Amino acid sequence: MEEVLGGRMRLLIVTQYFWPENFRINDLVAELVRRGHTVTVLTGLPNYPDGSVFQQFRDNPDAYSCYGEAEIVRVPMLPRAKGGLRLMLNYLSFALSASLLGIWKLRGRQFDAIFAYEPSPITVGLPAALMRAIKRAPMAFWVLDLWPETLQAVGVVRSRRLLQIVGKLVAFIYGRCDLILAQSRSFIPQIRKYACANRRVEYFPSWAESLFDLEAATPAQEVPQRLGCFNVMFAGNIGDAQDFPAILAAAERLKQYEHIRWLIIGDGRAARWVADEIERRGLQDHVLMLGRYPVERMPSFFRHAHALLVSLKDEPIFSMTIPGKLQSYLAAGLPVVAMLNGEGADVVKNAGAGFTCAAGDHVALANGVLALSQMTDDERRAMGTNARVVSDREFDRDTLIRRLEHWLGTMSRDNLPPTISRETQ
Repeated sequence: MEEVLGGRMRLLIVTQYFWPENFRINDLVAELVRRGHTVTVLTGLPNYPDGSVFQQFRDNPDAYSCYGEAEIVRVPMLPRAKGGLRLMLNYLSFALSASLLGIWKLRGRQFDAIFAYEPSPITVGLPAALMRAIKRAPMAFWVLDLWPETLQAVGVVRSRRLLQIVGKLVAFIYGRCDLILAQSRSFIPQIRKYACANRRVEYFPSWAESLFDLEAATPAQEVPQRLGCFNVMFAGNIGDAQDFPAILAAAERLKQYEHIRWLIIGDGRAARWVADEIERRGLQDHVLMLGRYPVERMPSFFRHAHALLVSLKDEPIFSMTIPGKLQSYLAAGLPVVAMLNGEGADVVKNAGAGFTCAAGDHVALANGVLALSQMTDDERRAMGTNARVVSDREFDRDTLIRRLEHWLGTMSRDNLPPTISRETQ
């Protein structure tokens, strides 16, 4: 096991999203603080996924100035609202505000390392790179979403010229990183297409938050009770990438099987479309949209699940992705239903942790769910046990965060300019 070099560190986390929004960076910050590091978070105003600033934040912003012992430095930004143009302005407004006002708010502060969190957009790398130059601290950049490939895959950008411009932006940001972290092994060749030849790239997957103790959780009262039903649960972002047209097509195909019920936990840009389609297809008794809840509540909802559904569209970029929810699903110790291609599907298949089918194949998804519903409890329990085994082996939270500490400590010790020392900062 790697040891942390340099002891306690002063860390700056740059992220467009942070608590009270539900992202894995919250868990990472809490754990880094628990391990004795001084953590400052540069972030924006909480507005994901609804697109408007959270009312509880508006009512009392001072209550969100600290996350445990981590200091939160917030900068103004344009909320996401609705529409692709507004989303792009949201991305750019945070990058600009964090670059200008962030520098001002953090004036006189020194850091041993900078960590940028990029689930999307890539533009979070601009203020992080500027901080690296001004603070003269090395930067690690965690890539959870590949640009410009994802923009093209979900149809946000279709112009080849604009995609080339985004590619140059990606190369500019990667060129200013001391360490690039890839959420899947398949990401690494794609990252190297834009990164300098000597840029360090490491595999660093997500993990399950330390909350998924199902045995200790009380079943969520928000889930209507129905005896004898088989619950397939989807938890997470409801967006274009998750391919809900295929999910609903599978649900419609199984409409005659009264015991099969689909539970959707979460919210997102496609939620309204999904709700309308459920009504149009007459699936109100078969597909329930239960809304968005804090990540701390997820174990109580998982108590109702017999299988957990993860899906991504049939696009080359998504075959390289390990969806973040997959780690949480595996840690829950329940069978996983995976309608996706590539590395994420391989994890489930190789572990014997559930059922997989090709992305977009709603017929195979329906057949797989029906087959799972007809298995014995012991057969499904064996799949859940396999899921937990691969979770512990490949995605252990303590192991991964300790590895990150080691990398950050190494950067802090070795990668600073020779004229700067820990003592003179």
